[in-house]
Amino acid sequence: METVNTTPYPTKEPAANSYMSLEQIRDSKEALRDEIRRDEDQIRQLWGQLFTKPEPLSALTPTKRISTLMSTGAGVLDGIILGWKLYRKFKRKKK
Repeated sequence: METVNTTPYPTKEPAANSYMSLEQIRDSKEALRDEIRRDEDQIRQLWGQLFTKPEPLSALTPTKRISTLMSTGAGVLDGIILGWKLYRKFKRKKK
């Protein structure tokens, strides 16, 4: 009976290779090392792209600069409102 992959991501089934020599084992091991190195390089590249510095405000157009400042201000205001709500919810009541 064939097994069905029910995970949301592809999985690699274990190879049912029966190695006949040490050379075949070495070749398989080297192929796996190459694949791991390629994956590590891709992860390193994506990680570097994830954390890049934003453009300085002086390089932006005036419209972009105003938009950025408004977005930052809205985020700060949202944080203040959240803090106030949490403070009111968890403050100790005097009896």
